[in-house]
Amino acid sequence: MRTEGAYGKFETAFRERNEMDQQQPVQGQVQIKADEKELQGQYSNLVMIHHNLEEFTMNFIYIFPNGAQGKLLNSMIVSPGHAKRIWRALGENLARYEAQFGMIKESPEGSTPAPNVGFVQ
Repeated sequence: MRTEGAYGKFETAFRERNEMDQQQPVQGQVQIKADEKELQGQYSNLVMIHHNLEEFTMNFIYIFPNGAQGKLLNSMIVSPGHAKRIWRALGENLARYEAQFGMIKESPEGSTPAPNVGFVQ
């Protein structure tokens, strides 16, 4: 008959505890579930933003090169407070980007006509 020594029991308990720790989120850390496709992200070349008293809606769209078709990639709805935090974070990141890589050149106003967009199913 084989009996485990004190170290064997310790190793087993340690291994079980280590496996539990790996499965448990760190306290205060939010675990976000995302599959591979979601982690890849999507390229959007048009964002339409609408708002009312309670919310901001941002429709992220890809307009195909021929300009005759597009696809709604995602519609994000946020509170006015969260919209302002996004605006602030985007401004801070743009400033850091330009400090590192130089000024971002924009197309002159009106050089790219605003597409006449309508949604279909």
